[in-house]
Amino acid sequence: MDNFAAPARPIVARMIEAAAAEPGRAVAFQGAPGANSHIAAMQAFPEGAPLPCFSFEDAIDAVREGRADRAIIPIENSLHGRVADIHFLLPESGLAITGEHFLPIRYDLVATGEIGQVREAMSHPQALGQCRFWLKQQGITPVAYPDTAGAGAVVAELADPAVAALVPPGAGELYGLNILAKNLADADHNMTRFVILAREAQEPAGDGPWMTTFIFEVKNVPAALYKALGGFATNGVNMTKLESYQRGGSFAATEFYTDVTGRPGEPPLDRALEELKFHTKSMRVLGSYAQARQRG
Repeated sequence: MDNFAAPARPIVARMIEAAAAEPGRAVAFQGAPGANSHIAAMQAFPEGAPLPCFSFEDAIDAVREGRADRAIIPIENSLHGRVADIHFLLPESGLAITGEHFLPIRYDLVATGEIGQVREAMSHPQALGQCRFWLKQQGITPVAYPDTAGAGAVVAELADPAVAALVPPGAGELYGLNILAKNLADADHNMTRFVILAREAQEPAGDGPWMTTFIFEVKNVPAALYKALGGFATNGVNMTKLESYQRGGSFAATEFYTDVTGRPGEPPLDRALEELKFHTKSMRVLGSYAQARQRG
């Protein structure tokens, strides 16, 4: 808790106490109270007990250790792309993806002074990237901080009118700051997708539609990716996300993080996954879950 700025600590302490009293209701999220992940947790689980964690690793550990029933983690943004390190953290976490949530993203510029005094704006690099054109037009220098709402708490603690923060709606009031500009984003479609993590995978039930997330590593041979993905095309399985990343320092072993529509047990997806296994070194399903927003 000491990692949070002083104005956030009493709020964090109350939320930790409430979550500890009912860990079955606890939903871990990364960030200080008022962060976008906090908002997403309250929207996705209105009856839950949001548990603030300073880092993504802390939020994942809270679930693994039983201090929270689940975690809600941002994975990608429509303006700024994938959230750094998540593609490494999710496979290594040992947790299963059991759902997703979409949150429209807007920011407030908050400070202890007035707009004309602001020279710098603190926030998470994702938030700074989503508002970079607006900040440039205002002549405000972006300053990276691990958390959006946490940046607001730091600004409240600094009490320097030259330093502002980009925070989610409501966080400025939470930390007693002046709201200098509202509803900020460089594009109207600014949206973040979150995934919900739990210790155990859940069997998808109901009518769907469904999403399945998996990772795989291709063999280091010509046309390896082409061969691995052919089964999805021939079986009519819609692939909505395919991102590559390098694990280790060899630059030879490429792994892929993938979302497809459907769930295991459906013959087209089962056939596609069998063909994928044949052409890859490894493959692991991270979770199947109901789509929060229909694709295609």
